[in-house]
Amino acid sequence: MQRHFCRCLGFVYQVLELRTTGMSSRQIAPRIGMSVRTVERWLAAGGEPEHRRPPARSVLMDPFQEYLEGRWQEGQRNGLHLWSEIKRRGFAGSRATVYRWTAARQHCSSTAPTNARWRPPSRRNCAWLLSEDTTLLDEQTEQFLGHLYDCAPELLKAGDLARRFAALIRGDDDAGLEQWIEDATDSELASLAAGIGRDIAAVRAAITQPWSTSPVEGQINRLKTIKRQMYGRAGYPLLRNRLLAAA
Repeated sequence: MQRHFCRCLGFVYQVLELRTTGMSSRQIAPRIGMSVRTVERWLAAGGEPEHRRPPARSVLMDPFQEYLEGRWQEGQRNGLHLWSEIKRRGFAGSRATVYRWTAARQHCSSTAPTNARWRPPSRRNCAWLLSEDTTLLDEQTEQFLGHLYDCAPELLKAGDLARRFAALIRGDDDAGLEQWIEDATDSELASLAAGIGRDIAAVRAAITQPWSTSPVEGQINRLKTIKRQMYGRAGYPLLRNRLLAAA
């Protein structure tokens, strides 16, 4: 039981360590020999699973405890690097042994859960954050966006344009639409601006008119729901009758 706990704990922190490098769950899973579902569960938990018994200590690590502790205090938390260093000093154990040591050491650190729980947003969420009102973002997200803008300065302009366009769509005044298209022509949103320019009359109508296709979309959604409920069990006549009855 203790051996299983140590092995599992080592894998958990290896997963968290690989995650900080930007790897996805599908990339991490084959690296450690676990399923994608297990990796995602560990990442969602932000730490190791709870067990009743403490991990067993390996006697192979005893001659290197002082060196490892010193390197840990210096900020070296990568299990693979630590294993390479002590291997050159005569360590005969495996990488898993060092991973278990780093996992146990990380478990004792009060800062480990805080650092492990935050997950970088996906590309889709990043696109959403660029158009979100900056006053609604938390401090951690603002720091992430600041780092993102430092790495890709062109996204700063793209985010400003996205927020301006969102304000246009939510409002009822299209006065700034042409200026927005002009500003977006030489930005990351150039393709969107070109598409809006080709169909600007429809976009103006969507902004200024109270009409929309929402009722039609609602009827389509209801039709699809009814169809899926009776899929494979009845024909068109019953579908027609059920749809008319629902209307």
